[in-house]
Amino acid sequence: MLLADARLPVAGHTQSGQLEAAVRSGLTAEQVPVFMRSRLASVVRVEAGTAVVGLHRLRAGLPVEPVLDAWAARTPAAPMRDTSRTLGRALLRLVRRLFPDSPHVKAVAVLERPCRPLVLAAAAATGGLAPASLARLVAYDDLQTVASAALKLLPLDPLDATSWVHDLLPEAERLAAAVAPLTEPHQIPASSAPQLDLWAQAHAQTTRRLFSA
Repeated sequence: MLLADARLPVAGHTQSGQLEAAVRSGLTAEQVPVFMRSRLASVVRVEAGTAVVGLHRLRAGLPVEPVLDAWAARTPAAPMRDTSRTLGRALLRLVRRLFPDSPHVKAVAVLERPCRPLVLAAAAATGGLAPASLARLVAYDDLQTVASAALKLLPLDPLDATSWVHDLLPEAERLAAAVAPLTEPHQIPASSAPQLDLWAQAHAQTTRRLFSA
């Protein structure tokens, strides 16, 4: 599941998780851990829940279109939906090459613009990952994405960014435990973060940016 690592081209190395827009709006280095915690409680909770429910339905042979619809309804900012689908398409290209005969991958590949959590679910279903492990992976990857972006956007010691991720791992673990039992699309959390949505939309309109989102 290194495929999900934030440093890979098919993952989040081109993303800041709205951190670039937040820094442009005045967010300081000292506030980044709070920013990361806010993402865990909102965007990441939705994505982890989506991945876990997608994993269950893929293994049960159930259609995953309702999962994609539920995720989209819980991701109101169009730029955030577009980003996830772009990352999903890149990851799907790699996963299809690695697992060409996987029925789980094929079930997601037929969707129109699947989101990244569903592609991760297909890889997890093929690789035998447990729901909690998949949710943990989604949470860790987001923490790593923001921490990596912070090193490029702010004057930081790399040890500080690594410490932020380390200190938030217990919260990531609690998130994974909370969403691991989910099996139905309507159970996917609907946690919102209006400021993140606003930053995502503002960032999509700027012509001077380091990260695509």
